[in-house]
Order: sequence, then structure tokens, then C-alpha cells
Amino acid sequence: MPTPESQVTDGVSVIMPILNEERHLAESVTAILRQELAAPVEVILALGPSTDGTDAVASGLHATDDRVKLVTNPTGRTPDALNAAIAVASYDVIARVDGHGILSDGYLATAVRVLEETGAANVGGIMDAEGTTEFERAVAVAMKSKLGVGGVKFKLGGKPGPAATVYLGVFRRSWLQRIGGYDARFTRAQDWEMNFRLRAAGGIVWFTPELKVTYRPRGSFRALARQYKQYGQWRRVVAKQHKGSINARYLAPPAALAAIAVGAVGGFCWRPLWLIPAGYVGAVTVGGVAISAGSPQAVRRLVPPVLATMHLAWGYGFLTSRIRLSDD
Repeated sequence: MPTPESQVTDGVSVIMPILNEERHLAESVTAILRQELAAPVEVILALGPSTDGTDAVASGLHATDDRVKLVTNPTGRTPDALNAAIAVASYDVIARVDGHGILSDGYLATAVRVLEETGAANVGGIMDAEGTTEFERAVAVAMKSKLGVGGVKFKLGGKPGPAATVYLGVFRRSWLQRIGGYDARFTRAQDWEMNFRLRAAGGIVWFTPELKVTYRPRGSFRALARQYKQYGQWRRVVAKQHKGSINARYLAPPAALAAIAVGAVGGFCWRPLWLIPAGYVGAVTVGGVAISAGSPQAVRRLVPPVLATMHLAWGYGFLTSRIRLSDD
């Protein structure tokens, strides 16, 4: 049931952590500015120390539309950027969008309506991976499959309702203030961690498939491996910080990597153990071919190694994580 906080919004502040987003920033901001909403919208770009042409793109957007505001984020870290943007936000609804995310038509209006209907602290929807190159398309196929990401609602879709976390998020500002915003210690997994605190404080995190954000995947094996290694590292930090927040889906990649390593090394002593890594290779190959049915052959050939990169980099990050928070 809606709570007393389910009032009509006075406007929406879209906050964006920006670092090296030259390629997609203009497309992302344009999709926000064209949203139709019966309330004001502002876009706050929290600019980190980019090494590409991001700052020039951001300055151009600011110069052509006064709804685009710029703030500096000297550290370049995502939680610092988000908190800096929240600090100067004008309105009572805060929507997070990344510099490579493209909002679907009606996204903000739908989010405001769902906030009011549910009384939720945070609402979010589907991370709709969509590539522009063969490699990116292969990553998108993997990200939209249970074989790639398990049973994550915000990547696979599902029925509306309470969820552990959602993609990006549209929040009531009062809830962000209540829990102290993003925890600046979390370089990655800051969304999952904050949603855990929202739920612990009695807030509802609500998923709805009505909300969709087009996501541009990483463009190379190296970038993908780095991304998923960091996911694994920081998911272990969240598990340590918040007891009871881990589940079997998150333990599957490190368990698979450990089994493959045991099989590969142990096979020199007892050859049947080589069936473990061989079985994994066979499984991701068959599975990759199956989930990419209908894609061009060049994409289908890439899906199995993309799946393996996601699984093993995530597992390696989780198993080797030595990150300690400042109060550990």
C-alpha cells in the first residue's frame, strides 16, 4: 500500500556519474531531455577526470540546454559522483542514469507513477543490454540469459514486485537522506549495497518491467574481464559487510572456477579430473550456441568465450578479493 510519502513530485533530478563516456554521453542525455513529464527535469553530470573528450561533450550539452548542470568529481569514483550530484539536486525524486544508459520513452513518468502507486523507496526496471558491434552483441546475448547472469530480474525481466535490488533506480530523496546516501567506500556494488540498507530501514525496493534502460556493454574481452572481476571483488565485500546478503547464485562462479582449477591441475595426477574443465568448456559451448540462436554467426562464435569470461573473471574477483573497508 502507498505510504504518506507517495505524493506528487515537484520534479525529477537525474544524476549521472561520468568518467570517459565520450562515446555515448550525448545519446544518453538526449534521451533524458526528451522525456515527457508533467514536472520539471534537470540533469546533473558529475564529471570525473576523464582522459577522452567527455568534458567537451558535457560542456556542449550544458551550453545548449540550461537543464544540464555540471559538478566536479575529482576522485572519479562512482559513489562520490552520485553523492555530489545528490547534494545539488533540486527536486524530491532522484533518478540515477549512467553515461552509457539510454532511457526508454516514458521512463521518468512511469517511475514517478510507480513510486506513487507503491510507496516504494526505490523503483527500477530492466537493464536492456544492446550492442552496436559483434562483440557487444555477444555480451548482450550472455547478459540476457540465465546462463550468463543467473536469475537476475533486472536483466531477465519478470513480474512487478518487491526485489532485493534493481538497475540504477529512481528514489524518493527523503529515503536517500534517511540512510545517508551512497556508501562512498564501495567503488563497485554501491547500488546493491544501498538497496540492502534501504530494505533494512523498512523501505521497499520495487521492480517493474515497465521501466527499461538500454545498456551499452563493454567492447572487448579485456574490458569485460576487468568489469566482472571488479563485480566479484566488491560482491564479496558486500557479503562481508552485510551478513545474510549472499546466495547460491553469487557463489556459483567462484565454485566453478575452483572446480576447474582443481580439475586442470589435478588431472596431471589423475586424468579423470580433466573431465571437469572439459565439461565446463562443453557446457558453455553448447549453452552459448543455444542462447544465441538467431544471431549472426560472428556473434554466435563469440558467445561461449564471452560467457566463460564473465563467469571466471567474476569468480576470480570473488576468490581473490582483499578489499578492506575503512572501518574493517
